[in-house]
Amino acid sequence: MTDPWFQSLFAERIGGVNYGKSNKIYKFEKIKRAKRAALAAHPERRLLDFGIGENDDMADPLVRDTLKAEVDKLENRGYADNGIAAFKEAAAGFMKKAFGVVLDPATEINHAIGSKPALAMMPAVFINPGDVTLMTVPGYPVAGTHTAYYGGEVYNLPLRPENGFYPDLASIPADVRRRAKLLVINYPNSPTGATATRDFYRRVIDFARTNQIVVVQDAAHIMLSYDGPPLSFLQVEGAKDVGVEIHSMSKGFNMIGWRMAFVAGHPKIVQAFADVKDNCDSGQFMAIQQAARAALEHPQIADAVREKYRRRLQKLVAALKQVGFQATMPNGTYFLYVAAPKACAGHTFANAEEASQFLITEQSVCCVPWDEAGPYLRFSVTYLANSETEEDALMKETIERLGRLQLQF
Repeated sequence: MTDPWFQSLFAERIGGVNYGKSNKIYKFEKIKRAKRAALAAHPERRLLDFGIGENDDMADPLVRDTLKAEVDKLENRGYADNGIAAFKEAAAGFMKKAFGVVLDPATEINHAIGSKPALAMMPAVFINPGDVTLMTVPGYPVAGTHTAYYGGEVYNLPLRPENGFYPDLASIPADVRRRAKLLVINYPNSPTGATATRDFYRRVIDFARTNQIVVVQDAAHIMLSYDGPPLSFLQVEGAKDVGVEIHSMSKGFNMIGWRMAFVAGHPKIVQAFADVKDNCDSGQFMAIQQAARAALEHPQIADAVREKYRRRLQKLVAALKQVGFQATMPNGTYFLYVAAPKACAGHTFANAEEASQFLITEQSVCCVPWDEAGPYLRFSVTYLANSETEEDALMKETIERLGRLQLQF
């Protein structure tokens, strides 16, 4: 097919003149293709899908009822710009009640249309060509992608079990530290399931002060903490002096598609984020903000979500251990991150991606591979099941299918 006349006009950040010509396939697209192939080859065999990365339930009835009422109000029809006071006040109240963190809703909180856009916009606040964003891997790449869009560089910090799945900040070369402006962290960590400690956050704060680097803590999974009460970065002394924390309504409140989040922390950073955001969008629909307000005013909703995923993770850990995985209960998130098998009868795997493709193809068991810091597989417990009986049946079938493979680790 002949290139369109504008082929040479595409920005270099997305491939330039070669945009659309790469044969490289994103790993999640590979998984989708393998799932379709498995379903076509074995229509009689149910797909056991542990690859889904979003909540399987609807938002709480109280939240949905609030939206239904607010959507009919004339005053909610217009642009929300940088957010309504009611949502910001609810976010401040939530931070006080859940974490004991006192914030000024007018200056230290700003809403976002989901945490993904917030992470995408943060490099626009700080990154110039040649600047560096420090990113943990495996992890959510959005802030790094947008760093590169602005001519910046990404320096990856591998998360390894020997470091408790924390970044080794001391290993960062001096020239990288001098050019770094952002450190993006994510705890509870997706996909490793590690949670932060106060001591870790103190080390992050000291590192940020010493090197004059702004911290962006992605707290999307914070309400899914199992090893103790959820810990906010902002609970630790000095955190607000060096950065912000991004909270999401998606994971903890079953509001995945509602697209609501908030950025909280140093007022100057929040202000700068709001200025960039004001030039990117006109705010989330005010009825949704009011529904999110209602959710934040009832944190017991998140308690119920957490207990559901805790139960499912405990069952999955037990199931995978029966077939040879070195699985232990994660401290947070709804993901189980386990070392990938090296082989099974008649097959060897060079990496986690090969193992993942084999499991989908041979047994219609879907999980997500991560090879950035060693070969690991991510199993999610956001599968569809309407009762504990259905959960137990799914675990039984998982054990039967994977047990046939005689996996070797």
